[in-house]
Amino acid sequence: MQEPKSVTPPQQQEPPLSLYHLLDPEVLANPYPLYHRLRREDPVHWDPFLHAWVVTRYADVITVFQRFSAQRTPTPEQLEAMGMQALAPLARVMVRQMLFLDPPAHTRVRSLAAKAFTPRRVAVLREHIREITNSLLDRVQAQGEMDVIADLAYPLPAIVTAEMLGVPTADWQQLTAWSADFAQVLGNFQHNPDRAAQVIRSLNEMTAYFRAAIREMEHHPREGLIQAFLTAEIDGDRLSEEEIIANTIITMVGGQETTTNLIGNGVLSLLRHPDQLALLRADLSLIPSAVEELLRYESPSQHTARLAPEDTELGGKQIRKRDAVIAVMGAANRDPERFPDPDRLDIRRQDNRHVAFAWGSHFCFGAALARIEGQTAIELIVRRLPGLQLKPGPLVWRENLGLRGLKSLPISWER
Repeated sequence: MQEPKSVTPPQQQEPPLSLYHLLDPEVLANPYPLYHRLRREDPVHWDPFLHAWVVTRYADVITVFQRFSAQRTPTPEQLEAMGMQALAPLARVMVRQMLFLDPPAHTRVRSLAAKAFTPRRVAVLREHIREITNSLLDRVQAQGEMDVIADLAYPLPAIVTAEMLGVPTADWQQLTAWSADFAQVLGNFQHNPDRAAQVIRSLNEMTAYFRAAIREMEHHPREGLIQAFLTAEIDGDRLSEEEIIANTIITMVGGQETTTNLIGNGVLSLLRHPDQLALLRADLSLIPSAVEELLRYESPSQHTARLAPEDTELGGKQIRKRDAVIAVMGAANRDPERFPDPDRLDIRRQDNRHVAFAWGSHFCFGAALARIEGQTAIELIVRRLPGLQLKPGPLVWRENLGLRGLKSLPISWER
């Protein structure tokens, strides 16, 4: 007798294909099955829920970074026309930030900003980053437990970023709070009116803070990004005060959010793969390679948006001029056509040109600093804390769909 064909009950059928499923906490905790499904079924996917194209293959993501426009943030006038004038102060800042500029405006601002992130300046900071990390671990080592996020991954990049900017390191907690609010705008698909008032309040406070820092540095110069912005000049061209403030804010937010998530996600990934943790503990020369693999495996920045500069074709799909395109770096970094066995964590992986720091002209200019902080934090955790274990309890991911990170990461070790 022939067996009846199995029929999937309607309630068990797969949900509609969409990146909006990241709003589900279970999907946010592990987005990679969704990414694999998108890449397998429709790698250049029109998402009707987000009114955007979603691109998940490595090669296509590279193309988006190289050819599509970053100038996607609405102007204050456009927001006012949509009845969203309350967000106009945010737009006035974002339209000046290098993250949302195309050449030649992007080239101009980035060239001036890069003067503060010279290899020499970053190299000088390496030993100081080690001192800060050791001092943070000194506070908790005898306890035999800590929250990686609260005790290390938040304060380390915040303190380092304050030093890079040239503002008091004692202000790191305030800088972190402002960054978290601004990151809500950068990392989520939709405007959230419930958070808008807090974001605008933080923006106003940041603007006043950095304007005061500029006034202070005009009279008492000190090394840092703000001073570099004030004095940088290329062929007589200098940044306006509003451009300095806007790009100080985006540098501060990027410097903190990316590195906090790199450290937290990296430690979690090692704890979930004890064989890789043991391999790293046995050979600390693998630290640089391990950090690149951790960046690929659990990318701190998961996706970013671009606009089609003209009618174009991508992956066999016709994309119209000014259509929004979401490049999913978290999916590109798990593309089996680019990375063999992409869901396996392999800290010895050699060919690892991931896109965690984006690509091309918008490649993160703070990447060298983030790498040093990540390498230092993970090396000293592995070196100083034997018998590392994840403490029992559920893991809660931050409600930021684009900037992937944990709210807390409780761990313990042998005292």
